[in-house]
Amino acid sequence: MTDLLTSIQAALGLPHTPIPFTDHGALPSAFAVTDLACASIAAAAQAVSELIQQQTGHLPAIAVDRRLASFWFSSSLRPSGWQVPPLWDPIAGDYATKDGWIRLHTNAPHHRAAAESVLGACADRTVMAAKVAQWASTDLEQAVVEAKGCAAEMRSWAQWQHHPQGLAVNAEPLVHFLDSPDENAQPWQGSVERPLAGIKVLDLTRVLAGPTASRFLAGLGADVLRIDPPTWNEPGVVPEMTLGKRCARLDLQDPEDRAVFENLLKQADILLHGYRADALEHLGFGAERRRQLAPGLIDVSLNAYGWSGPWQNRRGFDSLVQMSSGIAEAGQRWQQADKPTPLPVQGLDHATGYVMAASAIRLLTERLETGRGGAARLSLARTAKLLIECGPGTGEVLRDEDEQDQDSFLEQTPWGSAHRLLAPIKIRGTPLEWALPATDLGSHRPQW
Repeated sequence: MTDLLTSIQAALGLPHTPIPFTDHGALPSAFAVTDLACASIAAAAQAVSELIQQQTGHLPAIAVDRRLASFWFSSSLRPSGWQVPPLWDPIAGDYATKDGWIRLHTNAPHHRAAAESVLGACADRTVMAAKVAQWASTDLEQAVVEAKGCAAEMRSWAQWQHHPQGLAVNAEPLVHFLDSPDENAQPWQGSVERPLAGIKVLDLTRVLAGPTASRFLAGLGADVLRIDPPTWNEPGVVPEMTLGKRCARLDLQDPEDRAVFENLLKQADILLHGYRADALEHLGFGAERRRQLAPGLIDVSLNAYGWSGPWQNRRGFDSLVQMSSGIAEAGQRWQQADKPTPLPVQGLDHATGYVMAASAIRLLTERLETGRGGAARLSLARTAKLLIECGPGTGEVLRDEDEQDQDSFLEQTPWGSAHRLLAPIKIRGTPLEWALPATDLGSHRPQW
């Protein structure tokens, strides 16, 4: 645990202060995934505590609950009388190839279409399995990626160490901070209770990692506006991840919508984006343009496979990075299983999300002191390296969840009422509270 926490603290420029972790147990895994949950959540809380100290002279005490941190890395929502839609498309998953294993990620319709353009239409997993079995892993991965789909061959950590992308991402820092010459000196409008009150967060992220970051910021009082394309949907995660946010849609190919987006960006304090590395550039909103529109902007971005190397612009998700980087292969050996064995949760997504949030808060703290904005880059693959190098899990078990772990407040969502788990952190004087319930994508107007 110490190595994980101190590594994240060092990457963020936080003091190497011990942080208490209450309760005990761990998620069953080849890796210390509960320790990763605790360390990343603790770092985000510590960034908040440091911000409050800068502004008030008082450093709030913090603590992280191991069980709750582990549960939040799976889901925080407990529906009452309804169910969240399935997380996975019916044909998404791991398949045996001629020479190994591959994972196909088909949750988005256009990603499923890309896989089927290579393999042929597949009504179910049985048909898909027969088609995949005729391919070599490397060839199929390349063919699906060239079709603008998402796939990952299962590699070992040793193989990843010799792969050009593994070499590239392993040379990157966990958080790459970039200075900005632009200034936007504004006073702190927050309080100990709501330290991010008055902060506008423009959220262009999807699925889990970036939305985890913006959900955390919303829980501290930030005004979070999430923007999605007109047809995008991710029904399996929207009820979990839109807590505390307003959600609108814009088509950044449309001139009128582009003008609306530019106006939103001009007023934003923090921009979170999880597009592929070159996607905003292709839309005409590269880093230089973003700074022109919003001097002093805090610009925090993530991608799947890192910011250098041949795969820096490759589409990817947590489950794919686990296959590429050796996590699923190590899990298979650990469990003595006959198939890839990923982490029990999408830990790379959640951990990267909390470190993203911590990065944004660190940059905000700097801006309040100097007036200057800044940027930070993170990736799921670099978080994977952090976890793998921390070493094996402990074999502990977690006490089962019970109703005492849930907040008594009943959240009224468009799908039905639900409880949330209690927050996994305690920051003295600063409750993690969300003013808005989870909502559907596109349910608000694109305005602050």
